[in-house]
Amino acid sequence: MKFFIDTANLAQIKEANDLGILDGVTTNPSLMAKEGIKGSEAVLQHYKTICGLVDGDISAEVISTDFEGIIEEGKKLAAIHHNIVVKVPMIKDGIKAIKWFTDNGIKTNCTLIFSAGQAILAAKAGATYVSPFIGRIDDSGWDGVELIAQISNIYSIQGFKTEILAASIRNALHIIKCAEAGANVCTCPLDSILGLLKHPLTDIGLAKFLEDAKKFA
Repeated sequence: MKFFIDTANLAQIKEANDLGILDGVTTNPSLMAKEGIKGSEAVLQHYKTICGLVDGDISAEVISTDFEGIIEEGKKLAAIHHNIVVKVPMIKDGIKAIKWFTDNGIKTNCTLIFSAGQAILAAKAGATYVSPFIGRIDDSGWDGVELIAQISNIYSIQGFKTEILAASIRNALHIIKCAEAGANVCTCPLDSILGLLKHPLTDIGLAKFLEDAKKFA
């Protein structure tokens, strides 16, 4: 399973990349705004900076909701760097745009997936990735990880090449469950990635080793 970090914060991206396990980055307008990135030119420059930090797919989201607007934005984003993946919303014109991008050699990430039916449409259109938002599904009283498993099973049966990118990850356990359910990628905050490092028995064991090592000093 590939690891992406879901942020626009350059320091967090660098820290995750320095671990040696980072495969890519996902962002969205909300994450850009959180970092104080405003204006289309500033956003494009920020994406360019991220591409210089990480050698992997970088999802850059369009804000248009009509076909022509999505295509125009997507072409500008794709021109930034060959690692850019155009992030397109799961709407009618979004599916139409994903097909156009696919036919023109531009990678896409269909975002805001909340059902298997949506995931099927995105795969049929040729999306590189689909992003089920499992945390938000959990918030609505349903099981987000179960959706990952359902999509994984359908894609396997039907032979779809689209990768499942588990999004809206809330904790380290989400990552493990998504790996078990067949997600190809998880994208999450830095805290969730670092949470995989933690276990109380590791801390206890290390403390014991270090204490014993003092006896030989």
